[in-house]
Amino acid sequence: LVVSLFPGRWTMGASTEDFVSFMNRAWTAFHAVEECASRLEAAGFVKLDEKEPKWGLQKNGKYYFTRNESSLVAFVVGGRYDPDTSGAVVIGAHTDSPCPKLKPRSFLEKGGNAMLGVVGYGGGLWHTWFDRDLTVAGRALLKRDDNRLVSKLVKVERPICRVSTLAIHLLSADERAAFKPNLQNHLPPMLASGVRDQLWKKDPPGTTTTTTTTKGGGGEKNNK
Repeated sequence: LVVSLFPGRWTMGASTEDFVSFMNRAWTAFHAVEECASRLEAAGFVKLDEKEPKWGLQKNGKYYFTRNESSLVAFVVGGRYDPDTSGAVVIGAHTDSPCPKLKPRSFLEKGGNAMLGVVGYGGGLWHTWFDRDLTVAGRALLKRDDNRLVSKLVKVERPICRVSTLAIHLLSADERAAFKPNLQNHLPPMLASGVRDQLWKKDPPGTTTTTTTTKGGGGEKNNK
């Protein structure tokens, strides 16, 4: 599907570059559909509305529609298409991929640390998510002043959280050889801002703290 959207650019270098560009935009299923729709429209495809009772398709027409903003169907009607005798060639692909998904109530606090409650989606290679910079992306539903819900795509383009493993001397040789994390207990990422908030809890940025020490008959006294 991705390659077919770029006619005239069939060299390996150009195709690879375009694919990487697509992947850098398609972080989630919602972003993948948005990017595909944008490229389809640039290639002359017309968006259809599933609510319409009749689409009025034309021969040689190029069309697409989306559902839930997370799936997309695109098709071309051939110039010699006959509904009684013609068939169709279908190609399918995923827009989603395994990842930790935020729970509806996603804020966690463990040991004074701000964390994100997540659930493992799909059959992920979960060990690859540990000890690397992570962020969040997806779709948010907002309520307008007239009480109507609107959806907005979210992509935080900087690292804000991390899933850390134990130091090597806290693991046995068997645990290191067969890394099997408990997704409920071990996968929730720690928010990077949580550490900052704890550090700034008493002395916010811009506050100057001075320490003086006095000695007297009752011993030493520290004043801040």
